[in-house]
Formats: sequence, C-alpha cells, structure tokens
Amino acid sequence: MDYITIERGLSSNTRQAYYRDLQKHFDFLKTRGTGLNNADQRLLMEYLGWLKQSGLGMRSIARHLSSLKVFYRFLKAEDKIRLDPTLNMDTPKVWKKLPHCLSVQQVENLLRQPDTNRTLGLRDRAMLEVLYASGMRISELLGLKLNNLNLEMGYILCYGKGAKERIVPIGTPAADWLKQYLSLTRPRLLNKRNSDQLFVNKWGKPLSRQGCWKLIKGYAMRAGIERVTPHVLRHSFASHLLEGGADLRSVQLMLGHVDISTTQIYTHTRQEWLRQVYQKFHPRA
Repeated sequence: MDYITIERGLSSNTRQAYYRDLQKHFDFLKTRGTGLNNADQRLLMEYLGWLKQSGLGMRSIARHLSSLKVFYRFLKAEDKIRLDPTLNMDTPKVWKKLPHCLSVQQVENLLRQPDTNRTLGLRDRAMLEVLYASGMRISELLGLKLNNLNLEMGYILCYGKGAKERIVPIGTPAADWLKQYLSLTRPRLLNKRNSDQLFVNKWGKPLSRQGCWKLIKGYAMRAGIERVTPHVLRHSFASHLLEGGADLRSVQLMLGHVDISTTQIYTHTRQEWLRQVYQKFHPRA
C-alpha cells in the first residue's frame, strides 16, 4: 500500500480498491490451502473464474487482474517471489458503456436549482458551475485549495489521478460565481477559522464526497432529472464540447485522460447526437 501511494502516486480511492481486491485474493488462496509463493498462472485463472462465479462482471474482474499484476510485479521486484504468475496474462477486454449525459437545457435547469440568496445555496451554485465548466472529477473539485485558483486568467490548477497536475480553463459564469462565493459565503462558513480549502461545509470543514453527491442528487430531483451524479456532469462537459466542435485531443487534455482511447468513448455519444439530428431534420429520415 505504501508503494502504490508513494512511488506510483495513486489516489486514496484507488488504494482502497487495491486493498479490497488483494484481501479477496488472499481469502481465495486460503480456501485453496496455499500462499503467494505457490501462486501460478493456472491458480490465478481459477481465481478469476471464482470471481465470475461469485457474480462479478467483466469490468470488475479486469480491475482485479490489474490489481494483481501490480502486486505480483512488486513482489518480484522485491525478491519476495521467484516468478511473476501474471506476466503473460492479458487483461480481458470489456465493453465500454456509453456515458450518460445531460442535455444543455437539463444542465442549465440543474444549475438554477440552488437558492443563491442563501449561504449554502451560493456555495452549491459555485460548485455546480465549476464542475460543469471544468469537467473535473469530484475528488479533484473537493481537493482544490485557494492557491489553485487564477480567476483573473480564468483557469484552475487541479491534481488528477496519480497526482498528475493539469490546468483547466473555466468560463466567465463559473468564475463570477466563484468570486461571489469567496467574498460572501466562504468567510461566513469559516467563521474566522483559517483554512486553505476552497469548498467547505457549514461547519467550515472540507466538504466530503458523500455530502457533495447528496447535494447534487437533491438538486437533480428538484429539477426532475434522473441519474445525475458528479461524473454525469463530467460526461456532459466532454460531450457538449465535442458537439460544439472541439477536437478530441483538447478534450483529452482538459479531462486529464492519459490515453486518448478513454476520451474516444465520447465520440460515440456525439455520433448518437448526430443521428438524432438527422432523424429529426432530414426529410427522408
């Protein structure tokens, strides 16, 4: 766990996922009466089959195998085992689900839900505006510090997966709402306490992921929109950029994707949007 956190720079959420995966693997080895030194490719294939029988989908199984590859590679590098049993094991291919996105009108409706005459409402409006304007992950948003902002230049410095740094532009509306939050709301919430955290709860402490998810879900219900999570706003950000004519490479950089193939999933969403336009407006559709 120290290795993947310090040397590989993985986030706490990824660390927890690795920990759970490895605990399940250890439980399996115990049921077979063996240990790590005796694990070979045949046994690992049996383990993957065991995961499938327990009801896990291919995406989860692929993640388990990814965890095992990092773990056994680490053991081999540390001379804890003689051979890496995952060396020639390929990660199973999984179908990529099309991301669920909101329409522009739905996003506008969602953004209008917080009551900006109230202290927390103004904070929530600023948060929603930044999420949609930047396409940041919820963990990136909640990890923002005051010195990550440059509102005059219109960008935010954020740290993504693996502590990778990137600059994300934001539009004028998001910057304006942030300025109002910083001048009117945040000082009230802190109540003379010192903190460099950008978004705080009503006690002046860092806002939690669960708290933010709950807020967004509540505003979505008020707007009459189903299946809205912080990541749906990220999906919508990318899809709306592509629909507006942005190139894939620029969207990749703004999202912080290492591999452009991860970003290409949004081109399918754009194709679906084009199909709908064709069906609606072409006289022979």
